[in-house]
Amino acid sequence: MDMLEIMKTQQKYCSDHRDMPNELQIKAKNLCWEYNQSRPDEPEKRAEILQNLFGTCHPLTFIEPSFRCDYGFNIHTHGLTIINYNCVILDTSPVNIGKNAFIAPGVCLACAGHAIDAEQRAYGIGTSAPITIGDDVWIGANSTVCGGVTIGNGTIIGAGSVVTKDIPSGVIAVGNPCRVLREITEEDKIEPLKF
Repeated sequence: MDMLEIMKTQQKYCSDHRDMPNELQIKAKNLCWEYNQSRPDEPEKRAEILQNLFGTCHPLTFIEPSFRCDYGFNIHTHGLTIINYNCVILDTSPVNIGKNAFIAPGVCLACAGHAIDAEQRAYGIGTSAPITIGDDVWIGANSTVCGGVTIGNGTIIGAGSVVTKDIPSGVIAVGNPCRVLREITEEDKIEPLKF
C-alpha cells in the first residue's frame, strides 16, 4: 500500500512527514481559498468547489466561510450538512459526516496528531485516525473532535468540548475531556412560536 491508500483506510496509522502526499494539499488549499473568496450570492459556485474538494459531497452540504482542510478527498458528507463559520478539518484520515449534521462556528475535526516523544515530534513523526459523526449530530461552537472518535446518532456535543473518546448515540456530552451529561428525552422537545 502506498501512503495515499493508507490515508483512505479506516485504520489509524503513524507516519513520517516526508511520506505524506503534501503536493495534494496544494489543490485543497487552492480550492479552500477559492471557496472562502466566493460571494454569498454564488451558491452554485460554492457547491461546485465542494464537489471538487470533497471525496463525497452530498448536494445538501452548506459551509460558511472561512473553511480550511488538509486534503479534502478524505471528507465525506452523507446528507444535509450545515457547517458554520471558521471550521477546520484535518483530514489525514477519513472524516465521515452523517445526514442532518450541524457543526457550529469554530469547530475543529482533527484526525492528525503528533508523536508524544519530543524527539520524534521534532523529527516530524505524526499519527492519524478517522473521525465518524453519526446522523442527526450537533457539535457546539469551538469544540474539537480528535482522531479515532465516533459520535453516535442524535448526540449533541456542548460548546467548547474536547472529544477524545467515542460518545454514544442519543446523549448530550460536554466538557474537556468530553463526557456524557445525560440522555436526550421527549422532555427536550420545544414548542415553536405560531404566527
